[in-house]
Amino acid sequence: MGWAMALVPFVLLALGLPVFLILLVTAAVLLAFFVNVPFTVIPQMMFGSVDKFALLAVPFFIFAGEVMGQGGISDRLIRWVRSMFGGVRGSLALTTVGTCEFFGAISGSSPATVAAVGRLMYPALRADGYEEKFALGLVTSSGAIASIIPPSILMILYGAAAEQSVAALFIGGVLPGLLIGVLTALYIVVYARRQRLARRAGFRWGAFWRSTREGVWALGAPVVILGSIYTGICTPTEAAGIAGVYGIFVTRYVYRDITWARLWDIAVGSAFLTAQIMIIVAASGVFSWLLTISGVPQTVVGAIQGLAVPPWLLLVTINVFLLIVGCLIDPTSATLILTPLLVPIVQAIGVDLIHFGIILTVNLSIGMFTPPFGLNIFVSQALFKAPMARIARGLGPFIAIQTAALMIVTYVPWLSLSLTRFVR
Repeated sequence: MGWAMALVPFVLLALGLPVFLILLVTAAVLLAFFVNVPFTVIPQMMFGSVDKFALLAVPFFIFAGEVMGQGGISDRLIRWVRSMFGGVRGSLALTTVGTCEFFGAISGSSPATVAAVGRLMYPALRADGYEEKFALGLVTSSGAIASIIPPSILMILYGAAAEQSVAALFIGGVLPGLLIGVLTALYIVVYARRQRLARRAGFRWGAFWRSTREGVWALGAPVVILGSIYTGICTPTEAAGIAGVYGIFVTRYVYRDITWARLWDIAVGSAFLTAQIMIIVAASGVFSWLLTISGVPQTVVGAIQGLAVPPWLLLVTINVFLLIVGCLIDPTSATLILTPLLVPIVQAIGVDLIHFGIILTVNLSIGMFTPPFGLNIFVSQALFKAPMARIARGLGPFIAIQTAALMIVTYVPWLSLSLTRFVR
C-alpha cells in the first residue's frame, strides 16, 4: 500500500491533473485494491473535512479582501503609508512594503495583496527610477507578507488541520510578519543608497493628517477585524463576517467607489475561489484519513526517532523540504496534505504546534514567490505583462531575506509565542 500511496500521486501529477483530483483518485485506488472499506467513506470524509466552524472564516475573508482591494481602500492605504516616508531615500519602495503589511491585515491572501497593491505601486516605482527587476521582485515578494500577518487564510487551514487555536495562530504571526517587513526595509534603504535614488519631498504634517483623514475608514479595517478577536467579542469566524459587512459599508456608502453590480461580481468571484479551496480541503481530508489508518505518520515518527537526529537539524530538514514543496505545490494543498504528517514529528521533538504553524506558514509564503510555480509570480505576469524569467531575476534578494527571517523565526520561538499568552 505504501508504494501505491507514493507512486499514484506522482503519476497523476505528471499527467497534469488538478490537486484535488490527484488526492481523490489516489484514495479511490487505495480503497479499491488495498483497504477493505466501502467507497461511501469518501463522501463521508469529504463532508467531515469541511464541516468545521473555523473554515467558515475562509469565504468571508476572501470576500472582504476582494471588496476592500477593489473598492478604493488599498489606494487610501498607499497614500497614508506614503505620507509617513517623506524625505527618506527609497520611500516609494518602503511604501510598497508598508502597504502590504496593512493590506495583509485585511485580506489574508497573498495573491490578492500583490494584485491590489502592485497595480498601483509597480507603475509608480518604474516612473520613480527603480530598476524593472527590483520593482517586479519587490511587489511579487512583498505580497507574501499577507500570508503571515493576521488574518491569514493559510493559518485558518493549518488551525483546522492541526486542531489548534486560530486566534493564537493569528497573534503568533504578528511579530514574524513585522520582522520580514523590517528586514526588507533595511535592504531597500541599502539598495536606494547604492543606486543613488532621488529623495522625495520631506515629511509634512499637513499631508500626513490629510491622508489620515481620508483613509481613516481604511485604517479602521484591521482594527475592527483584529480588535474584535483579541478583545474576546468575536471568534475569528465571526470577525470574518464582520469584515465582509464592514467592507461593503465602507466601499459602497462611505467612499462610494463601488456599485451593487460590482459587489455582485466580486461575490461571485469570491464564491468560485472559495469553492476551489474547499474542494482541496475536502479531498485532502480523505487522503489524510488514509495516511492515518495506514500508519504512515507513526512510521515516519518512529524512523526519525530511531535516527536520533538533533531537533535543530530536523527543523532544518523540514524547512528545506517545505521550501521545495512550496515552490511546486499551491500552499493550500501543501498545508492540508503535510500538516497531518509533520505535526506528529515536531510534537515528538517538543516543538509547540502554534510555533510550528508559523514556521510552516512562513515557509509556504516564500514558496508563493519562488519559481517555477509560485502563485504570486503568475499574478505579476498577468498584471505587468512580464515573462517569468524577467520576474525571477529580481526575486533572488527577497528570497534570501525572507529565508533569513525564516531561520530566525524557526530558532527564536519567542517571536511566535510571546504574544499568544494573551489568548491562550
